[in-house]
Amino acid sequence: MRIAIGCDHRGLALKQFVAKLIADMGHISQDFGCDTDEPVDYPDIAVAVAKAIVAGDFERGILLCDTGIGMCIAANKVKGIRAALCHDAFTARRSREHNDANVLCLSGRQAQGTVAEIVAAFLTSRFEGGRHQRRLDKIAGMGSDCAPDVTEEMHEKRRN
Repeated sequence: MRIAIGCDHRGLALKQFVAKLIADMGHISQDFGCDTDEPVDYPDIAVAVAKAIVAGDFERGILLCDTGIGMCIAANKVKGIRAALCHDAFTARRSREHNDANVLCLSGRQAQGTVAEIVAAFLTSRFEGGRHQRRLDKIAGMGSDCAPDVTEEMHEKRRN
């Protein structure tokens, strides 16, 4: 499997560990940066990895930043990306089985042993399809036009 990996300056050390894990599992990875501890803007890296996956150049991606949250938010802005922030092997496995996640987001602060379990679960799990496909189809059909309605509805409920 071909895996795109990227990080900001806070995920650099762990990204190097993840790249070795990927190779040890027999996969090929390509590094989309960064490669120094100088501050960079994580959305630039997240979008580069996401676009490479959507283009079909890579099957999956792994992104790292301080918490993993920013990378996850940024990657999910790219149509066709289903990025999941995972802190354990269970959520990594479920992100693949139920949500067909194609990008794993990690915190650069996680322990290497935990990260090894998460990456292994993410790369070895398969999408189950079935009832989960119907839900993914609904998500795929959602556009940015649905957000204002949902937001207004939520605000109305809070006011009452």
